[in-house]
Amino acid sequence: SSSHPIVLASSPDGTIIAYDAYLGVSIAHFTGCRSPRKGLVIAGTDLVAASHVSPDTGAGSIYLYNWWSSTVANQIPLTEPVGPLAVTLDGAHILAGGISGHIHAVSLPAGHLVQTFPAHSKHVSCLAVSNDGTLLFSGSDDGTIAVYAVSRVLNPSRGSQFPLRYFAGHDSTVTSITSGIRASNCALVSCSLDYTCKFWSLMHDTPLYTVAFPCTVWGVEMDPSDSEFYAAGSDGFVYSGTLRLGRRNPARQKQVLVPSPWGKQHDGAVIALSMMNGGQFLATASENGSSIWIWNVSTKQVVNVLGERMGGCISELIVAKVYTGDTGGRRSGLNAGQGNDGSDSGFASRELSRPIRDVMNMEQMAGAQEQDRNKSVSILGSTIKTYKKLWKHIGKEAKGGTSSGSGHEAEDDDDDK
Repeated sequence: SSSHPIVLASSPDGTIIAYDAYLGVSIAHFTGCRSPRKGLVIAGTDLVAASHVSPDTGAGSIYLYNWWSSTVANQIPLTEPVGPLAVTLDGAHILAGGISGHIHAVSLPAGHLVQTFPAHSKHVSCLAVSNDGTLLFSGSDDGTIAVYAVSRVLNPSRGSQFPLRYFAGHDSTVTSITSGIRASNCALVSCSLDYTCKFWSLMHDTPLYTVAFPCTVWGVEMDPSDSEFYAAGSDGFVYSGTLRLGRRNPARQKQVLVPSPWGKQHDGAVIALSMMNGGQFLATASENGSSIWIWNVSTKQVVNVLGERMGGCISELIVAKVYTGDTGGRRSGLNAGQGNDGSDSGFASRELSRPIRDVMNMEQMAGAQEQDRNKSVSILGSTIKTYKKLWKHIGKEAKGGTSSGSGHEAEDDDDDK
């Protein structure tokens, strides 16, 4: 169904699977790609992109897939193995983080290398583009975070790349970055192998807040209201906390944010998580590939378990998020009744997969064009008939011919016929 959110999960064992979050079944498979952590993105409306490291040569590349084909549509070779990927908002460029600490900017779909520049002293571990598409955030194994202007990254003629901001706040690998904390004056949130999440502002060199966890944190998400944060714990738990930050000067506040674990535990480390349906639901995946769960955020209960096992470990999970207008009051999305734990698994989805949304738009446009064409043909026919009558009368007047009124009516009737 076009109204169902689509969850994609990748594996370093060579498979990417797309799931219908409503039905809990797989709807597409993409093969041949050994994708590491953070190496899976949706590019534009019709491409799935994944980083790939050859098991034989160790060479790095980016694989591009079309939604309608399971095999690789284009392979983009790079000068080194790459892991994390990020895509510009227009889908025209993909950014890849290398093991050398360099970032590679590549055009899509052709795969031309725009530029390569050094960002960190060690392996680039995660990448993210800001919600407005203007900033690129990169994290590294050296614990640092760099912020770049996307416009400069895509324009090598403007000279060497220097970060707009550079943060050195983590004691270990930065595992994930997310952005968009408008209400609290934060620009981004990072998490790390050092058991912490940190909230940053572009106006301060030190984090606004540091949240400590009892385990490694592999991913972090914020809800759309910027009031709740969710973290993926290596102990199998999903953690959440309330963000109550001052709007005027949050850097001066000393409030301690204490995360709490949710009731149900994955049987492996939670390696990735992603918000769904405007923050109503959360998708999480365990590293061992045994399960992908859909949570109701308000009840903190699992409402659906996606139906097919990956067969190995999961390296990344993303949700195809495309928001549409009002659905006219009709319910759609995860609306199948009871979940595995007996809770209500229904919710009103406003998400579409991008390719399906585009096909629907094309069909609607084609229907509108057909109606316009029929209307134009009808108007043209009526106009031609009117001009024929007009020219006939003009011709008769030019010849000085006369006829009775009844004759004119009869001729007009013949024209109408």
